[in-house]
Amino acid sequence: MHNTLNIATFNIHKGLTHFNARFALHEQRELLRTLQPDIVFLQEVRDEHATHSKRFINWPQTGQASFLADAIWPHFSYGKNSVYPAGHHGNAILSKFPIVAEKNADISVHRTEERGMLHCIIEIPKWDKPLHAICVHLGLFARWRHAQLQMVADYIDAHVPADASLMIAGDFNDWTTRAGEKFASRLNLHEVFEQHRGSHARSFPSVLPILSLDRVYVRGFHIQHTEVHSGARFIKMSDHAMLSARLNRYPAD
Repeated sequence: MHNTLNIATFNIHKGLTHFNARFALHEQRELLRTLQPDIVFLQEVRDEHATHSKRFINWPQTGQASFLADAIWPHFSYGKNSVYPAGHHGNAILSKFPIVAEKNADISVHRTEERGMLHCIIEIPKWDKPLHAICVHLGLFARWRHAQLQMVADYIDAHVPADASLMIAGDFNDWTTRAGEKFASRLNLHEVFEQHRGSHARSFPSVLPILSLDRVYVRGFHIQHTEVHSGARFIKMSDHAMLSARLNRYPAD
């Protein structure tokens, strides 16, 4: 039985490195394949861009979500959030297990910044109830983040059973941690790095992380291991570090 799940969250910066210097999607895919988490939460996935697809060699014709999922994660979902003349980007969830339902919700609170949350219901073999997985990318300003987390919490209260296994991961942009603390308290969540290490993971900038922007919140899991993937190699990856965790589901009652 798959009671232990390995997960990761990664803001891939539209497949580009710091300051959009070079196309890094192939290196990002190799990193994910090396770790092979069961479920991957991705932000800033650029699934279509007319200019970049011509500018960069080896731009995937099937879209970034499909390219990253290929061969390892047979099930994936992409939620389009930000749309512009050249294309669009958003969040994605990759899964080794079937995604049986999905919903992409708009949580934008200002016309200058389009944000979304992607909710997938995943069937894990021999689990009595499915897993609810939510990928988010929140706004740059504190008042926007507070409003967005209120929307996410209201959505969870309405659509996720209180006894369901739940994961919420992504780029929270919550470097002060205030918005996340209120959010976690309301929904009875634990942030995995804070619980396992005593503090949130530093994930930005990826080469030498200082700010804690990325999060993994869970309900119904023990935390076995956490890791921040950062350092010099991320010059060729993204401006965000990748976070990973090994989680063990609480036994069913």
